[in-house]
Amino acid sequence: MRLYDSLSQEKKDFVPRDGDRVTMYFCGPTVYNYVHVGNARPYVVSMVAKRYFESLGYSVTLVENITDIDDRIITKGIKEGRPAADVAAEFAQAYRDDTDRLGLGRPDVEPLATEHVQEIIDLIATLVERGHAYQAGPDVYFDVRSSPDYGKLSKQQVAEMRHGARISVGEDKKDPLDFALWKGAKPGEPAWDSPWGSGRPGWHIECSAMSLKYLGAGFDIHGGGRDLIFPHHENEIAQSEGAVGAPYVRFWMHNGMLNLSEQKMSKSVGNILTLRATLDKHRPEALIAVFLASHYRSPMEFGEDVLEEAEQQVDRLKNVFGELADRAAGCAPAAPDAAPGDSETPDAALLDRLGARRHAFMDALADDLNTAAALAEIFGAAREVNAALAAGDLDAGTAARVRAGMLEMVHVLGLDAVAGGDAAIPEDVVCMAEERQECRVARDFARADELRAALAERGYEVRDVPGGFKVVCTR
Repeated sequence: MRLYDSLSQEKKDFVPRDGDRVTMYFCGPTVYNYVHVGNARPYVVSMVAKRYFESLGYSVTLVENITDIDDRIITKGIKEGRPAADVAAEFAQAYRDDTDRLGLGRPDVEPLATEHVQEIIDLIATLVERGHAYQAGPDVYFDVRSSPDYGKLSKQQVAEMRHGARISVGEDKKDPLDFALWKGAKPGEPAWDSPWGSGRPGWHIECSAMSLKYLGAGFDIHGGGRDLIFPHHENEIAQSEGAVGAPYVRFWMHNGMLNLSEQKMSKSVGNILTLRATLDKHRPEALIAVFLASHYRSPMEFGEDVLEEAEQQVDRLKNVFGELADRAAGCAPAAPDAAPGDSETPDAALLDRLGARRHAFMDALADDLNTAAALAEIFGAAREVNAALAAGDLDAGTAARVRAGMLEMVHVLGLDAVAGGDAAIPEDVVCMAEERQECRVARDFARADELRAALAERGYEVRDVPGGFKVVCTR
């Protein structure tokens, strides 16, 4: 695999530090409100990367933090007359609930900043001891002048960064670029005891402390949005390498921003669309498909038209998987002369073509996680399968093999929902379908039709098949 590294600005061969284990850290949200849909893009990128590495046989440790102490959290708590901790707890859970709806699973570790204050204090103490940080009144700052290669990630010169930089009122730092590692306590704010007095951590230091704790220096991949390159990730590098005296990260992986009506999605602009509202209106697999259709490093246009097109695409995939399941179960007829194993049959030719597409799929992901090209191979395979199904060229055995092969591909991309399956059907929906079947047997067709209509309103279709019925999600 070759992966683009934002630091070197080139694709490099990716070989994990720990042999058969891949170590990744992605920056998570600051939880002072519902996360916007743009926050979901790095989440999807990280989870798809995890699935891809696992498909290659690696074990993966993925860490994604949650910032639960921040000026914005404190401000919201004061405005609403409640503790900052309550604000953070509410929206941290909302973030977990909303990202759970994507159906991608969870990171292996989701550390909270407030649960790692001691590790943060220990790291700051090391920086002070090594001459990279200094106390100024109740605060502790990182000394940017102590880091000779500061700016290497963002490709900025320190002299240029200093131009126009100012020291704010109340700050007592040596240089305008120096950044806070520890902030002295203010009345009404959360605070912890430290060698420098009561206070709380700065933003940048928390990610260094947690990534080093769980993954160690020189871990494989650090990811997040491009908007974090400066100052957050630049500061992470300076403080982490200042503390450990060794390279902090092997590959920096940054995803592009979402553009809403050709304008970057931003709270300052006011064009925020929450993930929760998006998933209330559109299926999770459609949103995932939207993200996958662009290379993760590219900015992408986002809007209702894009989501609606993705809905249609995932519908077509759902239909293909449903038809393959029916054919594999013998519920749909195949051509009478189809002969599995005969290299001249349409079945064998299709399997060869789908095998080539699977190779192309994996090659695309090996080229800097090119999900756009990989997704195109899935859609191409679906078109070929559709044609074979329409021609009646697939027997039950071949249909089962084709479905299994396609299922492996959609799983890597986090699109398992398009494959359907009874496991995804809620228990009460299954009970309604069973009641409808009993009504049909009892010739109570009026009640059976009522149940069928009720199921349709919830987004499920009951299909009558030989020997029973099948419930299919149509949403």
